[in-house]
Amino acid sequence: MKLTRKVTAMALASMMVFSMAACGGGDTPAETTTAAAAETTAAAAETTAAATEAAEKDAETTAEAAGGAGGNIGVCIYKFDDAFMTTYRNALQEILEGKGYTVTVMDGKNDQAEQNNQINNFIAQEVDALIINPVMTSAADQIIATVKDAGIPTVLINREPTADQMSAYDKLVYVGCDARQSGTMQGELILDTPNKGDINGDGKVSYIMIQGDPENVDAQYRTEFSVKALTDAGMEVEELDLQRGDWDRNKGQEIAQNDLAKFGNDIEVIFCNNDDMAIGALQAIQAAGRKVNEDIYLVGVDALDAALNEVVNGNMTGTVLNDANGQAAGAVEAMEALLGGKTYAAGEQSIYVDYVKVTPENAADFQ
Repeated sequence: MKLTRKVTAMALASMMVFSMAACGGGDTPAETTTAAAAETTAAAAETTAAATEAAEKDAETTAEAAGGAGGNIGVCIYKFDDAFMTTYRNALQEILEGKGYTVTVMDGKNDQAEQNNQINNFIAQEVDALIINPVMTSAADQIIATVKDAGIPTVLINREPTADQMSAYDKLVYVGCDARQSGTMQGELILDTPNKGDINGDGKVSYIMIQGDPENVDAQYRTEFSVKALTDAGMEVEELDLQRGDWDRNKGQEIAQNDLAKFGNDIEVIFCNNDDMAIGALQAIQAAGRKVNEDIYLVGVDALDAALNEVVNGNMTGTVLNDANGQAAGAVEAMEALLGGKTYAAGEQSIYVDYVKVTPENAADFQ
């Protein structure tokens, strides 16, 4: 555009000079004055063209700033009807769109094959980056190989692959929480009770464990470390039952109902890998005529609004904040670092956000 304007301005000046030369002979004072005027006009035209171009560049810069970071981002969530991931994806979408990204969020419907197709479609659409909450942790190798082949910067969230799996691709990072910490905090919530979970005083803590997806590392660690916190503190424990609840409220209610009917007052603690299952278990506890924090203890993880209300009202012993907003912000920050050219060395690809122990004393702070 600048070249065109410059040529136009010079052409105009040349035409003026040529016109004057055609009308007369030598360099009379009038001709000299006219030629000088033509040169001045040409210079002014060129200056105007340059100023216009600069203004257009400023406008483009302003538009880019107003539009934010830009770029197309594909987000894959393992399923939309998971209460915690609903909070997470809403926070994620709000942050990304607030920064000017175009965001498409897909529901994996708890079907890994469905999610694989979604990832492939995003790659075909040439998105700039992917944020993926895998349906199955066991599918990590396939997911990582796919995004690596496409060369797309990728952030994995909520379900953590192993360090060895992630090391296959240096434009890959995991953002989440260390589930060992949440399990430990669940155990500490029981240790903080007056009798350390031993309600009947028989010298041991008898519990049932309602587990999420046993394939998921979060479920594995929460299951292991909640009990480990008790044994590390010198408590004897007795596992009455451990069943898979798949993070589901209805399954949590069903498992707790069956176990309460089978084991009765022998159950002193119900550990749940997440709050949705804990709320289901609470329904079974209340239906059985039991009273949380009097003749049974109940703990979950996530600090969902519904669970916080139950903690405040004394219907749950406690929960553990799984900071969805903090993780969403961390995921976007990591994604932008990858888009900026950052790569991650093996063993440095996991970024953790701390859990927070939630009790009746501080639950209102998180509502």
